Amino acid sequence: MEVYAEYGAIGVIVFLFVMMIVNLIKSQKLQDERLQDIRKNQAVQFAKLVQTIENVEGIVIKLIERWNKSDETRDRRHESIISELNDQSDDINFLKGKANGKS
Repeated sequence: MEVYAEYGAIGVIVFLFVMMIVNLIKSQKLQDERLQDIRKNQAVQFAKLVQTIENVEGIVIKLIERWNKSDETRDRRHESIISELNDQSDDINFLKGKANGKS
C-alpha cells in the first residue's frame, strides 16, 4: 500500500509538473503572437509617420520657396522705388542749381 501511495504522489507531482510546462508553453506562444501584432502595428505606424514627415517637409520647402519669391519681388520693387527716388533727387538738384544760378 505504501508503494502505491508513493507512486501515486510521484505521479501527481509529475502530472502537475507536465501541466505547468504545457501552460508555460501556451503562455509563451500567446506572448509571441501579441509581440508580433505589436511589431506589425509599430511598422504600420512608422510608415505613416515617415509619410507624414515627408509631407511636412514638402510643405515647408514650398513655403520657403514662396517666401524667397516674395522677397525677390519685394527687392525688385524696392530697387525700382530707390531708382525712381534717385531720378527725382537728380531732377530736384538740377532745378535747385538753376534757381541758384538765376539769383
